[in-house]
Amino acid sequence: MPTTRVRISGGDALVDYDRTGTGPGLVLVHGTAATREQWLPLTEAVADRFTVVAPDYSGSGGTTDHGGPLTLADLADEVLAAADHAGLETFHLVGHSLGAAIATHLAGSHPARVSSLVLHAGWAHTDTRMRAEFTYWLDLLRADAEHGTSLFARMLPLMAFGPRYWDRTDTAAYEELVRALATGPAPGTDRQIAVDLAVDLRPLLASVTAPTLVLASAHDRAIDAAQQRELLAGIAHSRYQEIDAGHGAPVEDPDGFVARITAFLTEQPAAERPMADPAAAA
Repeated sequence: MPTTRVRISGGDALVDYDRTGTGPGLVLVHGTAATREQWLPLTEAVADRFTVVAPDYSGSGGTTDHGGPLTLADLADEVLAAADHAGLETFHLVGHSLGAAIATHLAGSHPARVSSLVLHAGWAHTDTRMRAEFTYWLDLLRADAEHGTSLFARMLPLMAFGPRYWDRTDTAAYEELVRALATGPAPGTDRQIAVDLAVDLRPLLASVTAPTLVLASAHDRAIDAAQQRELLAGIAHSRYQEIDAGHGAPVEDPDGFVARITAFLTEQPAAERPMADPAAAA
């Protein structure tokens, strides 16, 4: 897999990413505690039409860094570095959860680079209720580390899934999922949650010029409707859609999630500038 080096606030980061397909650039940014593998269904659906770049940012997957505190700007710089290294001059950009916050920061800081923007479960700023939620996540991770419990994994389905999941599952299936999740949180999840706690994109929203889809989940426990309204009010060329799922819509309703994003991307014109030769960017 390709790797690129980028300077972030605490030192250097070596960013791993996947590059798949051919066509205009499409960059995908995963959420807290996830990796670029979150995007495999969407990548498979669009790789015949887009050059898909899916990085791991610090704290996830194969990406390594200095091990200290991170900022939203750091993670946006890592995503942009992957796009640069892959030879993408302009690109469509999709983010989920913290990935949506990263994508918004990138689109507001480098508007000429972003052809269109999809924000699923994004938010404008971390308010008091969200701060309480994210602090609780950190408390669970610390308890798990100290006592060998699986509290964070047990919480994730409760936070992430809506009625679509709970109506078709039972206790045994839930417990099996908890066991699987307990082995999987990215080692740097606590560092990523610290970034969640500090999100404030309000100064950048007016700088986002790309056509934007604000994609909300109808049963999102983590991100409420007021945050979606703030994104819509702050981003000039934005529109709203909703999916009948919880915060974890990419897992709860993967087909519906992919369908909404691909429909939006299909409406967008191709990137204005051609892709560079990725070998020249290496």
